[in-house]
Amino acid sequence: MRSSVTVASARAVAALLLSFVTLLAGATGAGADPGDPPGALTPLTAASDLAKTALIPHQDAPSTLTQLDSEMPVVDASDVLASANHPMRNLADCASTETAALPINPSASSAYCWDSGDADTQLWLPQSVTSSGDASADGLWHSHKVLLSGWSYNTSTDPAGHDATKDDWARVAFIDADSPSALSYRWVLLVVPTNGGTDFRPLVSHLGGMVWYGDKLIVTASNGDADYNALYVFSMSQILQATVNSSSVGKVTGGYSADSYQYVMPAIGSYSYATAQKCTSTDDTHLPCLASVSLDRSSNPPSLVANEWFSSGGTTPARLLRYGIGSAGDYLLDTNSSGQAVAEEVEQTAAVGLQGALSHNGEWYVDDARGGVNQHGILWRLDASGSSAATCTSDIAYACWAQHSEGMSLWWSTQTVWSLTEWAANSQAKWIAPAVPQRVLFSVPLSALG
Repeated sequence: MRSSVTVASARAVAALLLSFVTLLAGATGAGADPGDPPGALTPLTAASDLAKTALIPHQDAPSTLTQLDSEMPVVDASDVLASANHPMRNLADCASTETAALPINPSASSAYCWDSGDADTQLWLPQSVTSSGDASADGLWHSHKVLLSGWSYNTSTDPAGHDATKDDWARVAFIDADSPSALSYRWVLLVVPTNGGTDFRPLVSHLGGMVWYGDKLIVTASNGDADYNALYVFSMSQILQATVNSSSVGKVTGGYSADSYQYVMPAIGSYSYATAQKCTSTDDTHLPCLASVSLDRSSNPPSLVANEWFSSGGTTPARLLRYGIGSAGDYLLDTNSSGQAVAEEVEQTAAVGLQGALSHNGEWYVDDARGGVNQHGILWRLDASGSSAATCTSDIAYACWAQHSEGMSLWWSTQTVWSLTEWAANSQAKWIAPAVPQRVLFSVPLSALG
């Protein structure tokens, strides 16, 4: 394992040699040690490799969705935004621990911190981001600029008040971004219809990644749920308003409740693996667990890209996958004559700890979040020739990205990359009070990534 750079002369040499320099060492069968250049991408083109990516679409029966619509008031994203009840704090109002979590190089062009209660809760974890900049080429949804942030309930049993029955529940912050100096948001709980649309249950799905495309929202499942799903699909035109305010989720006396949330978003379908098996997150030779997803509008047609996650402390290589977005006749992903969505590109990378991946004009950008207290991550740029990263003066010369960063999303019309950070652990990296708030939602210009 490469040791950290600890003397000024070594930092200077590293910065000179590694500042956005392409590192030509090819990827090997094992992942890189933390901080080591991962080298070039390795295409996986064998039929056996592609077969592991095959997904089968499942759409809820129209009668199920119609029934659910008849049970509760139907609203859309504009209604949710109009009721935003949580202000986001501008950078000047963020705590020092929050601003310290921002990238060092490149520096953030905008940054926001969450409302009190969300900034330091240890029960919910921010995981993913997408926006109306994904949804449409002009970046607008019904004249609104919108950011979405996906959070999952913390499965750690340490936080005070932890409720194991909520592990991996999923909620989304609908953020009104019309005024850059006054962002605000409202929470929406994700659910799954049951009993033919007369009831619903919480979605149990780790929101490591989300993509908003057209009126569809697609999110990652939690390492392949009990139904072998890899992805769930929602509709921005089908958001429902709860009629009873209680801690229950679903049908209750007098109407429908959503754990005290005002709005729910019911899944309209999913994608499961064609082999009817769960994915495996032990290595990159089995069915891939899709840790994060993002949209690539530079491909023709646009495509959904995904990555696996393995620990920053390990050396297991990860796969990067690309699925084509289908035509109007497809559910969302492009399917073949067998009705399967098969990845049209699979790359292997030696980069480790990948919490998010972007692809643009043939280049891949992946973030190694690293897991130590106050450790900045690494944002690698990868292609068939090699890998590169920005340099700075952190503990590893190119650990310049945000601390404990999660998913990424490119706002197409402005060419701006959005991401967010996760932690509100304590000073010993434990999910025990007192929390140290380190959560920021931020953007950087794509051009600054090299």
